[in-house]
This record gives sequence, C-alpha cells and structure tokens, in this order.
Amino acid sequence: MGTIQIRDVPDATEQTLKARAEREGKPLTAYVLYLLNEEAASPTLDEVMDRIATDEPIAYDPDFVRELLRERHR
Repeated sequence: MGTIQIRDVPDATEQTLKARAEREGKPLTAYVLYLLNEEAASPTLDEVMDRIATDEPIAYDPDFVRELLRERHR
C-alpha cells in the first residue's frame, strides 16, 4: 500500500474533517482514507462519457418503446 502525505491543509478544513471523523467514530486518518476510497471508486464524468462513447449502440424499435410507455401510464 502507498502513503500519501498532504501539506498545507487549511485549519478550517482540518477541523471540519476531524469533527466529521469523530461523529463517525473514526480516527482522522481512517476517515480521510474512506473519503479517498469513495472518490476513487466513483467514475468521473469524463470516464463515464468515454465508456458510453465506446459502448455498442443499442438497437430499439420506437413503436415498441411507445407501447411500453403507454402501458406504463394505464
């Protein structure tokens, strides 16, 4: 596992993160690690758009879609 060290964190940011970590019952490092993992697990908009651009187009029948929508509103 790697190590990340962050310098020059504003005092207000540090205090906010410490308070949130305390509310979660975690030490600050565990809370920040959780936040980093959550961020890394979520694709960025550019990553989503790139994935969509490489997906195969989906063929569909407009009449079939209209009928499904009609049935849904009955």
